[in-house]
Amino acid sequence: MASHGIRDRVAIVAMGCTPFGEHWDRSADDLQIEAVQHALDGAGIGTHDVDAFWLGTAQSGQSGITLAAPLNLRGKPVTRVENYCASGSEALRQAAYAIAAGAYDVAMAVGVEKVKDSGYQGLNAFPIPNDGTDRSLTAAAMFGLVVPAYAERYGVDTDTMRDVLARIAVKNHANGARHPLAQFRREVDADTVCEAPLVAGSLGVYDCAGVADGAAAAIVVRAEDAHRYTDHPVFIKALSFVAGAGTGLVDPEYDFTHFPEVEAAARDAYAQATVDDPRSAFAMAEVHDCFTPTELVVMEDLGFSERGTAWKDVLAGRFELEGDLPVNTDGGLKAFGHPVGASGLRMHRECFLQLRGEAGERQVDVSRGLALVQNLGGYPGEMVCFASVLGTEPDA
Repeated sequence: MASHGIRDRVAIVAMGCTPFGEHWDRSADDLQIEAVQHALDGAGIGTHDVDAFWLGTAQSGQSGITLAAPLNLRGKPVTRVENYCASGSEALRQAAYAIAAGAYDVAMAVGVEKVKDSGYQGLNAFPIPNDGTDRSLTAAAMFGLVVPAYAERYGVDTDTMRDVLARIAVKNHANGARHPLAQFRREVDADTVCEAPLVAGSLGVYDCAGVADGAAAAIVVRAEDAHRYTDHPVFIKALSFVAGAGTGLVDPEYDFTHFPEVEAAARDAYAQATVDDPRSAFAMAEVHDCFTPTELVVMEDLGFSERGTAWKDVLAGRFELEGDLPVNTDGGLKAFGHPVGASGLRMHRECFLQLRGEAGERQVDVSRGLALVQNLGGYPGEMVCFASVLGTEPDA
């Protein structure tokens, strides 16, 4: 894939985020205002100082007016983007590219979703097929197919596979218990995970991310301007996005043990950031753990584990806070829930905090200077994937 990238030309100088969870008494407008204000406060500016806005949302509004109205923006370009669960990341990508192109000096990316009071319960198979030839399984069912496929291909017995997935859920809930904005702030043990009611296949309740409301925002500027706004900017090393052709749904060879779109986005991001060995390059990573087997598989798609060995790395604790490569240090989608348009920016905020040494009791050693965000949307066989690399220094 030909991608020139914008390495070290754009910096994130401030981010904001609301609590993720059930906001029955608040609107999408309220959530956007809160996240935006937090970001503005971090940069010490107002909306009048922001030249252009990008909004990522899948279901909470159409057009830029969704953001322009609650912020009372006048005469500003506001663009709404949508790319499934990667909508917030897509907003950041567009804002960063606009800054790198020289079109604007200051841009903001916002992600929002308000779904708890819409009737959305996370199990929809959307769009509903009408000709009998398209997908008819829910997201939980589609990602649940990864479990038997992975176990059979790599010779992992059923009990061990159950232990591996439980370990991922336990890790992410433990991390989320340390984050004040997480939807679920209670640790769970492996027995609780394994004995929970089943949702689809062998996936239980604790294998699935929850539905949540929330919003997040980021302010980006040219790298050379970053210190006007903060002493600790975070520099964008790479932004990559891949939309699959959806052929996996009709491909009898599609094996559900890896996601080609994740591999392609990671490969492109690593090339932009000149990352040769992802197993040793990153201080931490935020990845899309919509379901526990998703996190397992992307460890291999991202090159963090050799093919067929991620389950061993999970059991060895390699991806835990004290491990060699901490993953989902804020608890991920498992602990935060998944307000679709906001999740990608929430992931970036955790890397932003970690790289600045501001993650509190979740703080990990970031001396390696690089963090990875991987955010996907869609289903196995029909997927989009975003990957970014962030760093503490412009020449790292």
